[in-house]
Amino acid sequence: MRSRPRRGPVKRGRTARPRRGGEDAGRAAQSLYVAHEKIYPREVQGRYASLRWLAVWLLLGLYYLLPWMSWDGRQAVLFDLPARKFYIFGLTFWPQDFFFMAWLLIMAALMLFFVTAIAGRLWCGYACPQTVWTEAFLWMERITEGRHGRRRKLDEGPWTLEKLARKGTKQVLWIGFSLWTGFTFVAYFTPTLELGHKVLTFSTGAWETFWILFYGFATYGNAGFLREQVCKYMCPYARFQSAMFDKDTLIISYDARRGEPRGPRKMDLDRQTSPLGDCIDCHLCVQVCPTGIDIREGLQIECIACAACVDVCNGVMDRMHYPRGLVRYSTHHAMEEQRPSRVWRARVLIYGALLLALLIGFGAAVANRSTLIVDVIRDRNTLYRERAGGLIENVYTLTFVNKTEVERQYRIAAHGIDGLVVDLDRPQPLVSGPGQVLRVPLRLQAPSSALASDIVEVTLTVEASGEVPARIERRAPFVGPGAR
Repeated sequence: MRSRPRRGPVKRGRTARPRRGGEDAGRAAQSLYVAHEKIYPREVQGRYASLRWLAVWLLLGLYYLLPWMSWDGRQAVLFDLPARKFYIFGLTFWPQDFFFMAWLLIMAALMLFFVTAIAGRLWCGYACPQTVWTEAFLWMERITEGRHGRRRKLDEGPWTLEKLARKGTKQVLWIGFSLWTGFTFVAYFTPTLELGHKVLTFSTGAWETFWILFYGFATYGNAGFLREQVCKYMCPYARFQSAMFDKDTLIISYDARRGEPRGPRKMDLDRQTSPLGDCIDCHLCVQVCPTGIDIREGLQIECIACAACVDVCNGVMDRMHYPRGLVRYSTHHAMEEQRPSRVWRARVLIYGALLLALLIGFGAAVANRSTLIVDVIRDRNTLYRERAGGLIENVYTLTFVNKTEVERQYRIAAHGIDGLVVDLDRPQPLVSGPGQVLRVPLRLQAPSSALASDIVEVTLTVEASGEVPARIERRAPFVGPGAR
């Protein structure tokens, strides 16, 4: 993949050899660096611009509205870290379910590979948080400072009352939106109404305050100032995307066969007899690009596949009465080799099959996951105790985790040794409340004459009754006198 040559008088990739004195050496050193040039992307309308704004509204709407939604009398999506419970609508996840998070991350990575193999950097252009929040910040910049040309003149002009008012209004909107973004982020971990009350009464905790400010500052910096620099220099995806591309991957492409040689012309020029191609060299594709590249130079790592250049070029083709598609989504095979692209190829089928298998497995695992966790820990301080009547006693600790939102009752039984007796500090059935973690000491007693060996494996059976019945078996060692 080619990198776009930087604009400006300073050349890159070649350093002049100093001939004499420090002046030449200083000039050579300066040629290695180019000051950042702010990009003022031109406004664009079209099919892909509408799709991009639809994605912005949907994704930002989900992010900001989910913490305000309720489900069964609680927040619909809440990661309650102090209680070690994650609520996602009707599902409750516990720390023991953490492997589901790893499963989701694997599926997300595989989904990225699958989509990239088919449609290139579709994620970057429409769904990446950097793209989504940058679009929102650009919208606030437009309504306060004007269109792209006016914003450029405002930045280059002297400070006046109008400039101060416009810049100040923009900063107020940016800072307010950033703080609201940080508040919403923390609201996924602290109930929204509770967090709102704390903020209004200035009683938020240290960590809540830190994360509101940190996430707000990160949003403000990335979407307000860094913008395309995050995509060009900080995001690793642009660097390894070429490993996921092939000649049948959809990319934003300029049809050089049709567009070259480029050049300006009158609208009434006969296209059939003109020596020029369809590109009128208007540079609008560069002006609308959020990363400031020229798509006519070929695929570049800075391209985020937002298709803004496609929309604006189609508009120019309409005005010139030329066919659309001079810049379009296409593939290397279609553009360079003039042959049909293959969507369903080996890597896509493999990615799709693995992703489908993981999705089915994940759904089945979540649907069939146990609503009860039982852990058995043997007392390691004492191997065994000798009781009257020739009984041998072992002590254990039973831990029950009720993963439902209803009360449950437990009955415990044990077998594996003749005459094995279960002794608890409280009568059965044991009762635990919704989401409660219950720890109970358990003593197992067995006649010494019934022990076939020094260590015998016994089976504990826990039966949970209530609205969500469950039955779980756990094995544990029973130690006798010969284990000394």
